[in-house]
Amino acid sequence: MYSIDEFFDLSHCEHRALFENAEHVWDVLPQIGAYLKFRMKPGIHGRLIGKPFVSGAVFVGKNTVIEQGAMVKGPAWIGENCEIRNGCYIRENVILGAGVVAGNSCEFKNCLVFDKAQIPHFNYVGDSILGYEAHLGAGVILSNVRLDKAPVTVHGPDGRIATGLRKFGAIIGDQAEIGCNAVLSPGSLIGRQSVIYPGSNWRGYLPPQHIAKLVQEFSLVPRQMPTE
Repeated sequence: MYSIDEFFDLSHCEHRALFENAEHVWDVLPQIGAYLKFRMKPGIHGRLIGKPFVSGAVFVGKNTVIEQGAMVKGPAWIGENCEIRNGCYIRENVILGAGVVAGNSCEFKNCLVFDKAQIPHFNYVGDSILGYEAHLGAGVILSNVRLDKAPVTVHGPDGRIATGLRKFGAIIGDQAEIGCNAVLSPGSLIGRQSVIYPGSNWRGYLPPQHIAKLVQEFSLVPRQMPTE
């Protein structure tokens, strides 16, 4: 369980060599830094609008646009035809595939993002993997550290699995949708084409092609208006 093909079609990732020796899908996360160090050749082949900050250890693919106000700290590999919008903060050890949207007030750190994923507004993506055409609604947070700072444990139908990782956010499968302002606890696993309702606080494993519905009850009471 939790094998790579449960979550991702690797044909939508130029960097599939990262997965060659991975037993569990999260085994990729500690390898991103070394992969960039030995395989990346820095160079900016896209277009910079204004004066965004782009450090030396960064590769930017053709037709990618990085807007003024964005910050890209290496090592980072950004594919072709991406949009890196104003206010985006890309920290160390980040790989973005082709056609990715990385938007305003979004922060990325030690993560792998497959082609055509969209992370457009007020999102945190740390120590995580996002699949092909995955989408994070505005305000989605992938929490990557437990409050007690203990190593992250995955919770699923087969019980608990110790990952050995102190920092581990989420695995978001291909074409999964995470609704606005949802918070995913460390070690969350979201299957392909699954959906999490807006405003959810999710923990654990969501199988492929399932919907995690958040059900709320509202109590309606008359409003007491002040008298003149």
